[in-house]
Amino acid sequence: MHRRPTSDAEAALGAELYAVRPGLTRPYAAELPGARAAVLSRLWRGLAHEPLPWITRREAGREGLTLHLADGRRLHGPPADPYATAAYVYEVRLDDIPYDRPARLMTALAVPHGAAFAAELDHSAASLALSRANQTPAEPPVTSREWEQGVVDGHPFHPNCRSRPGFSAAEQLAYGPEHRPLVRLGLAPVNDCLVVGAWPERFRDGGRVLIPVHPWQAAHVLKSRQEEGITAHPLMSLRTLALPDDGPHVKTALSTRLTSAVRDISVYSIETSATVSAFMERIAVRADGLLHITRTLGAVATGSPALSAVVRESPDAYADSDGGERVVPVAALATTGLPRSPSWLADFTRLTLTVCLRLLDLGVALEAHGQNLLVVLSPTSAPVRLVYRDLADIRVSPARLARHGVPVPELTGRIVTDDETTLRRKLFGSLVAGTLGATAGSMPALREALSAVVRDLPRTLDLGTLLDGPVPTKALTLMRLSPERPGDSWAELPSPLI
Repeated sequence: MHRRPTSDAEAALGAELYAVRPGLTRPYAAELPGARAAVLSRLWRGLAHEPLPWITRREAGREGLTLHLADGRRLHGPPADPYATAAYVYEVRLDDIPYDRPARLMTALAVPHGAAFAAELDHSAASLALSRANQTPAEPPVTSREWEQGVVDGHPFHPNCRSRPGFSAAEQLAYGPEHRPLVRLGLAPVNDCLVVGAWPERFRDGGRVLIPVHPWQAAHVLKSRQEEGITAHPLMSLRTLALPDDGPHVKTALSTRLTSAVRDISVYSIETSATVSAFMERIAVRADGLLHITRTLGAVATGSPALSAVVRESPDAYADSDGGERVVPVAALATTGLPRSPSWLADFTRLTLTVCLRLLDLGVALEAHGQNLLVVLSPTSAPVRLVYRDLADIRVSPARLARHGVPVPELTGRIVTDDETTLRRKLFGSLVAGTLGATAGSMPALREALSAVVRDLPRTLDLGTLLDGPVPTKALTLMRLSPERPGDSWAELPSPLI
């Protein structure tokens, strides 16, 4: 076994941690083996199910799964459950050599762009260990912000679940939501900018607009010192923060690659923000009270995507807190303290499929993954309604809207498509392969939940494709190994229902 004490990224982060928080160095070291296994499990899912050109054949047997590589080598590991979220891969063998660290495995595979991806995997494992090391007992969460700050492990299926390139240990502790810090946002005054919607007065100074700026962005990208303006709580996406006292959420530009993409805010999304928000408010009415949309209150863009921001409602506005309701991001449903019974999972599955298939039939495909989708829970934790936030990546079909007599919004660009495959991939890839799969945590649990629900749903063509075929999912590993290919790549997961 290749067993040096730490990798380069692990050692570098550990040295930084010793300088800023020496008390965390021992917990950090103790968390490294589990973090490596968590990242390796996600990587194994990608190797087992994605259309990687250098894997020629996959052979499943009683003792596990064997991948036949184009150069004649064989990679062997445990059976790959595409919906498993718990770490279960602690070692794989490339020919006769065992590997327990994802970065070293990727380096040994020696595939195109593998070296850069290996560095990301190395950083992902190190950062995940740091995230886990800094967890202390906290009061039971109440607000949606407190729930999502409890999501420690990041993306449930992406190998880069905790990769934060360009963030030092001190910056991760200062800005990562799982560390529960308060972040001081700067305010950049601008005279010439595009303003859409009602930009809040708190972000104005006379005739000038004040754009909230993330401190990491100010230091590393804008390279300018911003006047400190507001303190906010970071949320799962890192660049979106909740203002205190149940205030609105502020989406800032943060020009770094966290999982698959650099997260600037495009001028296109600013330009369309008010139109999309108003349109989705009208569409949500057709979900019979089961769906709320967090409205975009205002958005502003300059000539640079590195300096822009969006302000939207807090999802907590859509729960009756006095009546004991809670709004929980679905990514937090697997955390301790929430129900995980088969009947609860079936109820949650019924709610999400009913709402999302209804909207898809109307002509709107939500990107309903665990960060965008939230669920309103009753005092007994029953799922009763959904809340959806961040409308930048939905897809809208004018042809479907027209069939239902729904006025088509004045939109152009990437958000508009009538392509059936694109619409279904957008929804099923995020909802079934993402939200429901991660909440269930395994193929058998997801099969049980879907089987209890689908027979009662309206038999639309969209549901038929879900019942009859594989489940689309973003090919997260392939995309990181194909930097020359823009946009999303897709894989097909085995259907839990077949």
